[in-house]
Parts: sequence; C-alpha cells; structure tokens
Amino acid sequence: MHIDFKTEGGVAYFPGLSKPFTLDSNSLPAAQAEQLQQLVTKARLLEQPNASKAAKSTARTRAVDGRRYTITLEEDGHKHTLQFADPITDPDVQALVDFLNDARRPT
Repeated sequence: MHIDFKTEGGVAYFPGLSKPFTLDSNSLPAAQAEQLQQLVTKARLLEQPNASKAAKSTARTRAVDGRRYTITLEEDGHKHTLQFADPITDPDVQALVDFLNDARRPT
C-alpha cells in the first residue's frame, strides 16, 4: 500500500513545513504496516467518495482556520483520493490522520 498525505491551512500554516509526505507500507516494520492497514480498513477509505465529491459536502462544515488533509491511497493498481477538513468527525479517519502525522515526524 502506498499513501500520499498532504496537509494545508491551519492557524500556523507554513508551506515549507507541510510538504507532502509519502508512506509505503512495504518500508515499514511489520507491526506498523499492520497498524496502518487496520486504520485504513476501519476508516473505510475505499468506500468514501473521491475528493471532488467530498469537497462539496465538507466545505460547509469546515472550520475557518482548520487544516485540510488530502490522502491518496494506492493499492493493487487502484488509486483513491480523499479530502478531509478540521474538524474531522469520524474517529476512525481521525486516527488515520494522527498516524500519518506521527509517521511524517522525524525520529
């Protein structure tokens, strides 16, 4: 599984600090790769509408200074792009966003 993760906006938004992040589950330790797969499954990413459809519905509920997240999931030759905005009301999607934010931080 290959994930591209991008964060935009927010109160203290600095474009240089919010560079897109790519995560390949094959490069993760087995436990982390399994955790990522479980988070993606629980968040039902592949069942949600693509970014163009979802953006219209979330634009009305988005916080003015909230962050926007774009997740592109590529698996088995299929690519699916989703966009979410703060506040994320689905706890499973929020858990995935938290995992991706933690994974992008240098150790």
